[in-house]
Formats: sequence, C-alpha cells, structure tokens
Amino acid sequence: MTKRSHGHLAGRSRHLARHHKPSELNTGSLIKEFSIGDMVTIIPKGNSKNIPHPRYRGRTGTVVERRGSAYIVELRMMSAKRRIVVPSIHLETSGAAGKTQG
Repeated sequence: MTKRSHGHLAGRSRHLARHHKPSELNTGSLIKEFSIGDMVTIIPKGNSKNIPHPRYRGRTGTVVERRGSAYIVELRMMSAKRRIVVPSIHLETSGAAGKTQG
C-alpha cells in the first residue's frame, strides 16, 4: 500500500478553487504597486509555493509596509490583529477602500 502525501497543501485542492482565468495572470499582475494604508483583499493565485495560508483567502486588510517585492498586510481576525507577508500577485485592491460608514 502506498503512503499518503503530506505536502505543502495536501488535501486542500477543493478549497483552492481558481478565481481567475489563466490568461488574466500576466506581467501586469506581477508588478502591482500599493501604497501604505491601502485596503487590499487576499486572493491566492498562481504559484502554489508562495501563496498565503488558505485561512486568509478572501480576507481584507490594510497595507502596513513593503518588504522587498511583497507587502505586509494587517488583518483583524476577531479581536486579534495579524500581520502577514503577502507577495503582490496575491493582492487586489478592495472595494471597501473608498467607503465610509454612516
């Protein structure tokens, strides 16, 4: 009997549904720029080696700083604040950036 794989994302293939067409993953998505304070959404796509953990998929946070070609995004999960390093290919501008509560 063969032994089950315990790789990086073993058993998660159904949770990592693609939200983009392969043709939409172009050089423009690799060189996206964000400024500090921008609201971004984490959408894992492309290479599976550098994607953030699947628990952060679809979460919205604030760009805190830039580290190399990646960004540090601050998220709020319940009452805790989390800071994670995310490459720019997995970030998209959030629609909540210009909205005010009223």
